[in-house]
Amino acid sequence: MQYLVTGGAGFIASHIAEELIHQHHDVTLLDDMSAGKAGNINPEAEFIRGSVTDKKLLDQICRSHSFEGIFHLAAVASVQKSIENPALVHEVNATGTLNILSAAKEHGIRKVVLSASAAAYGDNPVFPKREDMLPEPLSPYAVSKITGEMYCRNFADLFGVETAALRYFNVFGPRQDPNAEYAAVIPKFTEKIVRGKKPVIFGDGNQTRDFVFVKDVVLANMLAMNSHKSGTFNIGTGIQTSLNDLAGMIMRAAGVSCEIIYEAPRPGDIRYSVADITKAKQELGYAPKYPIEDGIRQTVNYFRELL
Repeated sequence: MQYLVTGGAGFIASHIAEELIHQHHDVTLLDDMSAGKAGNINPEAEFIRGSVTDKKLLDQICRSHSFEGIFHLAAVASVQKSIENPALVHEVNATGTLNILSAAKEHGIRKVVLSASAAAYGDNPVFPKREDMLPEPLSPYAVSKITGEMYCRNFADLFGVETAALRYFNVFGPRQDPNAEYAAVIPKFTEKIVRGKKPVIFGDGNQTRDFVFVKDVVLANMLAMNSHKSGTFNIGTGIQTSLNDLAGMIMRAAGVSCEIIYEAPRPGDIRYSVADITKAKQELGYAPKYPIEDGIRQTVNYFRELL
């Protein structure tokens, strides 16, 4: 089969491409390199430099290939940038998704799997988070991602393009950039601890998150693509981990003990977050395989090799 992976030089996309190639599929990567890294481009894949905002390019790519499906990960993944320039983030995240769906419809591509975001839930205090909860976006970034989900629903209902929007919780793993504009806590902690520096926690560290290893996210993408189910699905583990416990796990994996610096809580940070993954289990057959400790060990080893 042939597959298109947008944002193909990114963290999660590079792992998806790796798995597709392992399964002997033909893979085309599309990335404008505004955030992607050249080192993430799989040499066994075809690479095209360009943007999902370029409708003419998308048409050319889809005309010259026979894609079975599109894994759509291209996005501006920055809350701050969305506040500074909401029009740009809307153009890439919302209109870019519309362009991908339109190309799929036009060229008879069976399915689009969208990388959505748990940012859709905002700071709703109810947990675990369920897909049937009303969205409460707190930023233009979250609005743009929800808009993409709504377009996916429309194209499935109106035009018969199968779509799955996967709402990722806190994804982590090798190749995640600790210096990225929207860097997650695990690569930040891991880089500091491996280098013998003190990690910083905003607040008391008892706040929790649902950390999901990137290989489980890849599994979810494969299941979604191979399924004929359309809809929105939470992708996490259903397990809460506090930031204090997380820092301890990373220290144990690194064989390092260091002091944690606690700073004032950041405004808008939610206290507890965990996914209800019942729908993904029932409809996609998704079941996370990697305990957080296993994922952290692999992540620590990756950062060690970079030193």
